[in-house]
Amino acid sequence: MKDGAFPFHYYIYDGDFHDTKAEVITEGALTIFVNGRELASLMCTPADPLQLSLGFLANEGFIQSVNEVEIAYLCSAGDCADLWLTHPIPDKPIHRTITSGCSGGMTFADLSACLPLPKMDRRIDPQKLGELIVRLQKNNSLYARARGVHASALSDGEDLVIVAEDIGRHNTLDRLRGECLLRGIDPSGMILLSTGRISSEMIYKAALMNCPIVASRTSPTSLSVEMARSWKITLCGYLRRNRMNVYACPERLAGFKPAQDFFVVAAPALAEINRFGGED
Repeated sequence: MKDGAFPFHYYIYDGDFHDTKAEVITEGALTIFVNGRELASLMCTPADPLQLSLGFLANEGFIQSVNEVEIAYLCSAGDCADLWLTHPIPDKPIHRTITSGCSGGMTFADLSACLPLPKMDRRIDPQKLGELIVRLQKNNSLYARARGVHASALSDGEDLVIVAEDIGRHNTLDRLRGECLLRGIDPSGMILLSTGRISSEMIYKAALMNCPIVASRTSPTSLSVEMARSWKITLCGYLRRNRMNVYACPERLAGFKPAQDFFVVAAPALAEINRFGGED
């Protein structure tokens, strides 16, 4: 099975040219067939295709449990997953949205759907959240080896329970969901950490897993902030070891004392998402 990185010879220039051999992140297409017909092709890191396929189907609402999969066949090249379910799927997806994903994310989900609000009893010290994001890209990760890859993780507040890497930040969340299915782990109540931008689709996938806290090393979009506030998800951006920006529901962060009702939800824009497919 491919591990996601490929060795290359290239040059480093630092005033002189130096020949070097190192790894570059691998990009390829994974085509998912369900019940004998092609459902989607995902540009991704070609590693663990079953993990990614199951997570994609779960996050798109086609399955809820791995028990709904009767047969899972992976071609030898690793670029095709053929899954047969215990039930049919719609002949044609109701609506397909091309998202703002860095590798052309795609979803059939209705991102404006109403979802159950996560519980408010999950709390974490901001310093601990900073420690967890630092541990996300460890020394033996694909990022450390080849760069050019996103990472996401589910945490119980103390440790990183599951870590997933892929060239597509949306794919990392599908991989987390797929690994939860394969290992029988309930992601509900866990903290979602990511290195990538939090778009509307990312916050939607987090809500599907019932993650009450979402934190990223980079920024959210305006629509993801509105969605997080509407769904009572704590949303943090530009997370570093000792600082972060908190865009929604700061009350889950230990030590927070509101001076005033600072967060005012802007005019709802969720109805516009099917028109624009999210924001970049």
